Amino acid sequence: MAGRAQILTSPVADVPLARSFGWAWWIALLTSGALVLLLGYTLVTVTILGVGVWGVNIPFVWGFDLINYAWWIGIANGASLFAASLVLRRHDLRTAVNRFAEGVAFFAVICAGIFPIFHLGRPWLFYWVFPYPATFQVWPQFRSTLTWDFWAISTHAIVTSLLWYVGLIPDLATLRDRARNRNVKRIYGVFALGWRGSIRHWAYHQRAYRLVAILVLPLILIMQSTVAFEFAVTLVPDWHETRQPLHFVATGLAQGLSIVLLVAVLLRWALRLERFIDEGDVDLLGRLVLASALVSGYLYLDEIAAAVLADPLTRQATFARMTGDYAGFYWAAIVYSVLIPQLFWLRVARQSTIAGIFVGLSIGIGVWLDRFSIIIGGLQTDHLPSIWRSYTPTLPEWGLFLGTIGLFASLILLFIRFLPVVSMFETRHDEHLEKSG
Repeated sequence: MAGRAQILTSPVADVPLARSFGWAWWIALLTSGALVLLLGYTLVTVTILGVGVWGVNIPFVWGFDLINYAWWIGIANGASLFAASLVLRRHDLRTAVNRFAEGVAFFAVICAGIFPIFHLGRPWLFYWVFPYPATFQVWPQFRSTLTWDFWAISTHAIVTSLLWYVGLIPDLATLRDRARNRNVKRIYGVFALGWRGSIRHWAYHQRAYRLVAILVLPLILIMQSTVAFEFAVTLVPDWHETRQPLHFVATGLAQGLSIVLLVAVLLRWALRLERFIDEGDVDLLGRLVLASALVSGYLYLDEIAAAVLADPLTRQATFARMTGDYAGFYWAAIVYSVLIPQLFWLRVARQSTIAGIFVGLSIGIGVWLDRFSIIIGGLQTDHLPSIWRSYTPTLPEWGLFLGTIGLFASLILLFIRFLPVVSMFETRHDEHLEKSG
């Protein structure tokens, strides 16, 4: 039995414990690291020169900052909801994908948190939105969307990091026991929290894991709705709708699932994890992505129907977004996030690595275009036609966006290098159930 467990553990545990890694990983890390340097340069530029280096102006008081914030939060919410649901349902798919799905959620929250801070214009005063006991006895304005962002990001970061870390504890102990280098063993041992695998430890671990997963479900739905309400509570005609939270939750779920699928097929191919992430797992992920794309398509149809039945001002603003200067973004979003995923009706496409990468990227691009269409298209047709303008993003805005993609990729690559990407204890547990069953 011990030999069997060793066979199941070694392919996953040997990766973070290896003394050297392949050249492809180093090339990928250097590339993403260059984008992180671009991110740092852009943030320093914005801090020194202010948000005037962005393309925001009347009527576009928000631009790439809010677009990218909503986009990253959508990835985090979708991946978190998916991972927490698998834990609570005890579904077999959790063994293959839960570990990196939780990591994707946490890393996306980190990227999302950058934008509201630097959107303030004075990022060094970001703590003013915190409800802390200040000497000047002034509390933050709790009706401000900036304060909502603080609660959304902080809560999201706490629950997703806890979900990820609690699931890691048994595997960190495995790495501690297998490590040969004393310093490496000590580092893994600190984060393993003295795990010894006793019955008592397992009982507490399963309770904690499920408790955090239970907390994730309502909190993530609330946080995603909070982001959507930042639009709905305004007087912008195209935003002032109660359907915004549903749209953001549904498209965010599709986006999160697509990124999880993208990471799954890339890890399966790059690390030769076919034994742990098999064709059945990829096929089921493809089915879920297809279902979420169909829900997104239904909501686009619902948007058109709601616009037809809405008041004249809202109808004009909605159809202006569909037919105006930025109509291409709206229809491209539907093509990328709804139509292209229909490839997954074919079983061969669901199990194909190339198709998984293509569809995963397509939905990510489509949801980003959707956020662009909502924010820029909505702001363009405000109440005063005299201030209608065109929006052109600047190089610092593009640098900030590409930099966060580099940051996300760097975190994923470091995660692959130093932590197990597949849950080893879940794999051993499932193997034991199969043998005993």
